Amino acid sequence: MNDESNKRIRIGVIVAASIMLAILAWFWASAHPPFAPSLTEPRPPPQREIPGDIELYYTLNSVFSTLNATLLVSLLILYVEIYVKRKIEFTLWLAIFCSVLLLDALTSNPIVQWVFGFRPFGLGPFAMLPDLFTFVASIILLYLTIRY
Repeated sequence: MNDESNKRIRIGVIVAASIMLAILAWFWASAHPPFAPSLTEPRPPPQREIPGDIELYYTLNSVFSTLNATLLVSLLILYVEIYVKRKIEFTLWLAIFCSVLLLDALTSNPIVQWVFGFRPFGLGPFAMLPDLFTFVASIILLYLTIRY
């Protein structure tokens, strides 16, 4: 196999894994409303009226943060491979940068927050916008890494 076909296979695996995990995150977030009891301790919902669109923001935030985590794991693997092959210090720093973004994606994921007993409330669309921007940045990094 040549280098071009390896790139296409990697892109296919990354896209397929991202889509599969995003679909799983969508179904999970749809099945677990933001104020359902957690695995660790049940918390009562807030006493204020909850807007109806919070489920949509919660679900989209779950999808985008899962996509971010998938893309960042892929980028981290690519950067580590490049560093091992070529020993370029810049790629080591890119791997560290991706690790930090990966930690951000994991901790901002509502699914992870739900497991630890926390609930989103009151941010509306602003809850998902940072993950949307991280997703766009991850796509750009992935494109540049595979392109060059």
